[in-house]
Amino acid sequence: MSGKDKPKPKKEKVPRQHMREQDPMERNKNFEQVNLGYTAELAVREANRCIQCKKPACVPGCPVEIDIPGFIKLITEEKFVEAARKIKETNCLPAVCGRVCPQEDQCEGPCVLGKKGEPVAIGHLERFAADYEREQGAVAVPELPPKTGYRVAVVGCGPGGMTVAGDLVMMGHEVTIFEALHKPGGVLVYGIPEFRLPKAVLYAEVDYLQKLGVKVETNAIIGKMFTIDELLGQEGFDAVFIAVGAGAPMFMNIPGENLNGVFSANEYLTRSNLMKAYQFPEYDTPMIRARNAVVIGGGNTAMDTVRTAKRLGAEHATIVYRRSRHELPAREEEIMHAEEEGIEFKFLTAPLRILSDENGWVRAMECIQMELGEPDESGRRRPVPIKGSEFEMEVDLVVVAIGTNANPLIMQTTPDLEINKWGYIVGDPETGATSKKGVFAGGDIVTGGATVILAMGSGKKSARAIHEYLQTVKK
Repeated sequence: MSGKDKPKPKKEKVPRQHMREQDPMERNKNFEQVNLGYTAELAVREANRCIQCKKPACVPGCPVEIDIPGFIKLITEEKFVEAARKIKETNCLPAVCGRVCPQEDQCEGPCVLGKKGEPVAIGHLERFAADYEREQGAVAVPELPPKTGYRVAVVGCGPGGMTVAGDLVMMGHEVTIFEALHKPGGVLVYGIPEFRLPKAVLYAEVDYLQKLGVKVETNAIIGKMFTIDELLGQEGFDAVFIAVGAGAPMFMNIPGENLNGVFSANEYLTRSNLMKAYQFPEYDTPMIRARNAVVIGGGNTAMDTVRTAKRLGAEHATIVYRRSRHELPAREEEIMHAEEEGIEFKFLTAPLRILSDENGWVRAMECIQMELGEPDESGRRRPVPIKGSEFEMEVDLVVVAIGTNANPLIMQTTPDLEINKWGYIVGDPETGATSKKGVFAGGDIVTGGATVILAMGSGKKSARAIHEYLQTVKK
């Protein structure tokens, strides 16, 4: 048999590399990161699983358009800093995205390797590269183009606002972000717990934006400090991007929701995250230390909330969800981590009313058992109450995590800004352009509550549209 006729040796099939994690029964008592990241050895091993497709299906799945094969190849060559900089060509928040982006539904979902096995761990590799660059002190500001002379105001320093700001400043425009809270980050700082996204990591990403030249003004409530018209008029901005999110809480409108011990997820997580209740006793933020905590809902916010309650000392921390586990909208990783940490789940259960003690504090919650009927408009089977199945749960903390609404302040002070029947701004899905000339909007204030990466994707589209607007309409 000639040499060329010999069968080629099969390449060793390398399994997906598991990220190191804290032990569940240890981490459910602290706020340190659950996922501990890849070592350099693990990162290179995982990166080498990528087969560098000629037409990579992963890239179209990324809302911020990262050159995924490009940065992964650099990791295989152990060029870790270069890999981070490759990501930053289109994404100014890689350490955030590597931690909280639902890669399983975005870039990893269409990965070719996932058709017969497990996809490349793109999110883990993105986090590794970003963390390596930061920890090595190798973060560098790229060369910026000449200034255009145009000024853009961004309202809200969350993921969408930071993305549009980073992209626009890289196009040569002057950008100022106005943030209502006393810390930048939006939902990333008030909504996502330290054990998923450490504040130091987030603030390092904000610091990078500021080094690029983005100005950030905190404690700046647009609608009070300035209106949108005043930003475009007396303040001299040429365009405005509204990225205020959807931070108004939503409740169930059942009896007892006004009792002491009932919170919205927004308030509960803000107290813990932004107001540092998780650092008790260093920060003595008022916070109920519950024995029996119940969180109503099944999304990522519900998982963050119930896992926070467990870490703050709850003996029993329970998710109450009206559908089955199969319908839970939260990321599978977050559900799995919650289960490992001892979170209890009551599926096919709906609250009817919250009951008080003689002092007006929560003592119990009356619920009813449900069964799944026909699919509703979301495509999920509709939960139907089972007659006569009512029961009581002993609780001393109830947190409602069933979604959010738009804060109406911007809309109330900008009467010519078109809104839809749910109170969200009407914006073009491809450009973010609104009914008001020079005003663009994106993220949750347009779509309603969605993911961090989708808000970032809308910011990226709007940055291009704003740039075109400034170059044409304003010229």
